[in-house]
Amino acid sequence: MIITTFKQNSDLYSETNNPLWFNAPPTLSNIQYLLEQTRFLTWMANSLIIGVGVVLITLLTAVPAGYALARLRLPGAEQMGIAIFATYLVPPTLVFIPLTRVVHVLGLQNTIWSLVLILPTISIPFSVWLLMGFFKNVPFEIEEAALVDGATRSQAVFHVVLPISRAGLAAAGMFAFAISIQAFLYPLVFTSSTAVKPVTLGVVTDLVRGDLFYWGSLMAGALFAGLPVAILFNYFMDDFVEGITAGSTK
Repeated sequence: MIITTFKQNSDLYSETNNPLWFNAPPTLSNIQYLLEQTRFLTWMANSLIIGVGVVLITLLTAVPAGYALARLRLPGAEQMGIAIFATYLVPPTLVFIPLTRVVHVLGLQNTIWSLVLILPTISIPFSVWLLMGFFKNVPFEIEEAALVDGATRSQAVFHVVLPISRAGLAAAGMFAFAISIQAFLYPLVFTSSTAVKPVTLGVVTDLVRGDLFYWGSLMAGALFAGLPVAILFNYFMDDFVEGITAGSTK
């Protein structure tokens, strides 16, 4: 991907050239075309806005749901958790038609807010299941000690349980962000104008024109689009691994 980004067209389309290295001097023309002839920066901004919105909605929904199912000893909580996770396994192609109706009723057609609303339907079920497993590993004695000392349930959650569960929250947030950044089907269905497309859709629709592929610019777009996720995972890798590991075991 990196090599193709900096290859000249004459280098790309010659069968005798080595595809794994430069057979002609590297060029910045592919990046220049991407930035000047497309709305790549707008697409990136849209993707980041969608990603942040999806993370916020996911955490605001999954944290209380996961906490209640894991720690409040509700009847049928285990079965409900399994049922919630099962919805994550439903293929998006089966639900985008009813979701289209929801978006139409709310008047969000062809806006980035339709994706902010719809994409959490993918991220929330997995995040609830993940946080359930993580909250179960937090010792009940710590929370009970806070309650005995006079803290309310909400104070115990915010000041005791959530700080201990930082790794689980990071894992759920990173998962939600990755889901939103790599989404393609829902953006294809719910957005059509170039100005509101996320980067995953904009790069493909503007740089693949019939049988003409702008390979150098395509690879540049894919490279730059993957950087936010790569940086995020690199920075929070320890928390992500800890959160996934703890959340998958009882």
